[in-house]
Amino acid sequence: MAIGGDAGLLVGDGAGDDNIILNPEFDDGLDSWAGSGCKIELHDSLDDGKVLPANGKYFVAATGRTDTWNGVQQDVTARMQRKLLYEATATVRLHSAAGGGGGAVAPCEVRATLGVQTADGRQQYLSVGKSQVSDKEWVQLQGKILLNSTVAKASIYIEGPPAGVDVLLDSLVVKHAQKAPPAPAPDFENLEYGANIMQNSNLDDGLNGWFPLGPCTLSVHDGGPRVLPPMAQESLELDDEPLNGKHIHVTNRSQTWMGPAQIITDKLTLYATYQVSAWVRVGAHASGAPQTINVAFAVDSQWINGGQVLARDERWYEVGGALRVEAKPATRVMVYVQGPDAGVDLMVAGLQVFPVDRKARVKHLKRLTDKVRKRDVVLKVTGADGAAAGAVKEADGVEVRVRQVSNSFPLGACIMRTNMDNEDFVDFFTKNFNWAVFGNELKWYWTEPQRGQFNYSDADDLLRLCSDHGMCVRGHCIFWEVDNAVQQWVKTLSTDDLSAAVSNRINGLLTRYKGKFKHYDVNNEMLHGSFYQDKLGKDIRATMFKTASELDPDALLFVNDYNVESMCDIHATPEAYIQQIMGLQEQGAPVGGVGLQGHVSNPVGPVIRSMLDRLAVLGLPLWFTELDVSSANEHVRADDLEVMLREAYAHPAVEGVMLWGFWELFMSRDDAHLVDAEGQVNEAGRRLLQLKREWLTHSHGHADENGEYKFRGHHGEYHVDVTTPTGKVSQTFTVDKDDAPLVLNIKV
Repeated sequence: MAIGGDAGLLVGDGAGDDNIILNPEFDDGLDSWAGSGCKIELHDSLDDGKVLPANGKYFVAATGRTDTWNGVQQDVTARMQRKLLYEATATVRLHSAAGGGGGAVAPCEVRATLGVQTADGRQQYLSVGKSQVSDKEWVQLQGKILLNSTVAKASIYIEGPPAGVDVLLDSLVVKHAQKAPPAPAPDFENLEYGANIMQNSNLDDGLNGWFPLGPCTLSVHDGGPRVLPPMAQESLELDDEPLNGKHIHVTNRSQTWMGPAQIITDKLTLYATYQVSAWVRVGAHASGAPQTINVAFAVDSQWINGGQVLARDERWYEVGGALRVEAKPATRVMVYVQGPDAGVDLMVAGLQVFPVDRKARVKHLKRLTDKVRKRDVVLKVTGADGAAAGAVKEADGVEVRVRQVSNSFPLGACIMRTNMDNEDFVDFFTKNFNWAVFGNELKWYWTEPQRGQFNYSDADDLLRLCSDHGMCVRGHCIFWEVDNAVQQWVKTLSTDDLSAAVSNRINGLLTRYKGKFKHYDVNNEMLHGSFYQDKLGKDIRATMFKTASELDPDALLFVNDYNVESMCDIHATPEAYIQQIMGLQEQGAPVGGVGLQGHVSNPVGPVIRSMLDRLAVLGLPLWFTELDVSSANEHVRADDLEVMLREAYAHPAVEGVMLWGFWELFMSRDDAHLVDAEGQVNEAGRRLLQLKREWLTHSHGHADENGEYKFRGHHGEYHVDVTTPTGKVSQTFTVDKDDAPLVLNIKV
């Protein structure tokens, strides 16, 4: 039954702990609570006792909801501190607005949102957490909040379901988040790097260790490859035994998932990164259609893609991928090969799963880096008369001290308008990155959420920040080809109106910001979406590129997509990307760069390198445009980040890396941040800073008898001090990319 009436905004005592929510379980009725666009009612039960409180004596119902944003709210302005991380837990449920006889309510998303009015009058809505909720039971909705701004007002809302559905709130707790101590680095002391954990991989013992997954038939045949796949060769020692030419032939496959399998549960080490490698092939089949082949892992109830390929004919294909298990030791881990259509024979040779030695890979990459990112420099020190100022004796000779001020390799990060209000975020961002990209603020759905209603102020503010700190900026993105990223008003347009809207968008954006953005992602994720192409025809993509080039000729125009680097997405293989890019070029599109988003899991160096090598044949700059890695263990996350950054830096075709965020709560993936919400740098962040220091060259010594001082340094800006017995000279210079030594004359 209902208790009480209209909600008040009374300020009372807290809950006796550090919960900043007043009257969190409604013991004082509706004090401190209000309805946002709706009414709220206090109850001790509903539907004749079928709905009872989950915790205390009462719960509240938000009724009369006419929009998704309607719900229960509480003002927390005076109790929430900026730059502190809070954890929120709401106990929620749905209810039919018509009461017990109104029928069931379809499950839907309920959200907790922090609404903020900043001191300068801007309105912001920050997502706290969300969960699928039904009318069958109480559900805990959990999330975190970080308030960057100094605010005039802050309120937390429980909202989300469609109009007409009542939202029930049983309790709300918002507390300062407790920091858990970081997990220690995993112990890999007994790990045997490069050792294949698959039993009888070479089939010397027939099918021992293998079994058919499903009622298919396995048999061993000759005629398979006798060399390791290239990606495995790059990781393993050269004296490994070659393959013996045997392979498993799978017949009588009545389902796509049928194939050879093995149990490897006891052979895996928690947190270790394993490289997956195999040769695969399909038999002749009537359809002639390309066939997907996948190395898969069933880790208890979780399915992991360990590498995937699209077989277009009956030759042998290399599969390369990765595996890592981070959860508690699994009770059952099975590896199996699957994918082709039912009735299509499958062949597998040399399947290997082995832990990768990342330290050995780092040594290899350092050697490559020295060739790709460094240049010989000769400093020729002369006197005023032009004669060489040599060092007869080290004690009284010419001392040279070289210090690199900055590395010219573009290393950037994503930033959003709300981040600008946190000076700690801005300080880390401007000190450690030289490029920027905006998370949402340049996207069409942000700049024109409703037809004819423009919002460029957020992008303007971010551009001003970057300009003030001398940072280059990528324009992400002009259009987004994926259907669910297109705002609703655009979807409702007729073909002619859509064509006009597309023209207005690109002309308005690039005219306004001409010369401001070094790059543009012209039409994001064209491997995975086709909204504009479906609506406006196959030429629209090339037209977008050509129009952008005409409007801002100095901007480099990119394609940009995800999963290309993972080898686990048949829609986004390097070959599919190359085909798409060449198709655009044939239509006259001035494609200037290749964007690899780089949302990578369990990266393995040779797999990443293989993908970069394949794309490098285009002769276009390659950029990781949205790089992030994810692991609950900071040390593993740091290793993953180092793998990606070193592979990029050591590859001659890669011309820049953008991190897709670095600050907790402002990342697209969980367990991906380098700095926690309150500004503490974690192990992954420290690894980034360590690499940045490593990629700055410092050198100190004396000029030789010819007045020359030689060193090899990373590309970038330098400062040199030359000290002689009679004085000191300082100079700045730039080491650009070139195979020939840089010779610099310094007069003392």
